[in-house]
Amino acid sequence: MTPRLQTVTEDSLQTDATDRKIIDELRRDGRIPNARLADAVGLSPSSCHSRVKALQRRGVIRGFTAEVDPGALGCALQALVFVRIHPRARAGMEQFATGLRARPEVAQLYFLGGSEDFLLHLWVRDSNHVRDFVLDALSANPAVAHTDTKLIFEHHRAATPSAL
Repeated sequence: MTPRLQTVTEDSLQTDATDRKIIDELRRDGRIPNARLADAVGLSPSSCHSRVKALQRRGVIRGFTAEVDPGALGCALQALVFVRIHPRARAGMEQFATGLRARPEVAQLYFLGGSEDFLLHLWVRDSNHVRDFVLDALSANPAVAHTDTKLIFEHHRAATPSAL
């Protein structure tokens, strides 16, 4: 499986305290109006707009998304499933990942280093839905050597790491 990581350049690493403030504010509210964002970070609206565009151009800001409540969509349960692939099936990992990304239950998919190959974040209706997904999409697949399922009781977004 070929990683799809953006190349980190010297330019993309050059963020100052103002850039980090912009990132913090946008992580809190990606729809904040530019004038309010500018006020919050101590810039003129035109300077703030230019900074946001530069952060996007440099790949620091990859996009803006809506934070969705899975419960409001009928997905009352979330789960994490660790998946280990058989060594003999490693050549098909990209195809395996592509198939999983197409599944409506898969909110996020991570390709991992270490003893597990993938971590799936699932949004599901209930525990029967988790079981059915694991049995049908994973255990029935001959490429899968092992799965380990964890239920999520609560989820909280961490503070932004932009202050590093």
